[in-house]
Amino acid sequence: MDDQAAGSQQDAHSVPHCYRHPDRETGVRCTRCERPICPECMVDASVGFQCPDCVRTGSGTGHAPSASMPRNLAGGTIAADPHLITKILIGINLAVFIAVQISTPLLNDLVLIGRWPPEPFLPMEGVADGEWYRLLTSVFTHEQIWHVGFNMLSLWWLGGPLEAMLGRARYLALFLISGLAGSTLAYLLGAPTTATLGASGAVFGLFGATAVLMRRLNQDMRPIIALLVINLILTFTWSNISWQAHIGGLVAGLVVGYAMVHAPREKRSLVQYGTCALVLAAIAVLVLLRTAQLT
Repeated sequence: MDDQAAGSQQDAHSVPHCYRHPDRETGVRCTRCERPICPECMVDASVGFQCPDCVRTGSGTGHAPSASMPRNLAGGTIAADPHLITKILIGINLAVFIAVQISTPLLNDLVLIGRWPPEPFLPMEGVADGEWYRLLTSVFTHEQIWHVGFNMLSLWWLGGPLEAMLGRARYLALFLISGLAGSTLAYLLGAPTTATLGASGAVFGLFGATAVLMRRLNQDMRPIIALLVINLILTFTWSNISWQAHIGGLVAGLVVGYAMVHAPREKRSLVQYGTCALVLAAIAVLVLLRTAQLT
């Protein structure tokens, strides 16, 4: 019995664990110091990955430490709090949720609606009436506690790791563009008098980007694909769910996420932010076309 226990303990210790996160197993090592590193600590290099310490100190580069700042997979700087933007986004959503519980008129001012009231009355509000801000404010607006709770849990589970791997600016761009894309498709294909709200479009964008990232890192994609399929089934089977917002966010997340993690190193920022600009331009065109149709 004692021999078996000792052997099992020895096998457990033989599995590499990240030197910065001892609770995480990993099969990747820094190409400079050869210490094991987890996905959160991987800094994309010309060959393989490097650990933040080696990049920060400029070890083996021949340059001063300031010339080689720690970078993540997408080229963003490694922040002290890699989940700060996710926390801020969750905080904004919760604050808006509390505000609309207190003031129903505020809820009516924030939700996505194409045109209201319906014919034969004269329209007085909606995106088609010039209230374009609704495309964005609706992403941060929830009415039911189960709705905000589910979306915020999904945002934390998906957003935290994505923010660490993409960096704050790229991650925020991904979230906002996915949310806008979801709102745009709901505005384009949905009934103009139907109110739409929630961060689900942005969350589906994070689903798409997570799938792209896992593919890039050669990780097992079965869990994220299974979770995405379940959510898509719920999207098309449950009532009162805007499938347009979910699909719009998912497509935008796939496109932007692919650009973020597959952009060539020498033109990384140009490809990443250029793709974001193109998606935003497509969103603007679709909104203008739908507005012209409704007016």
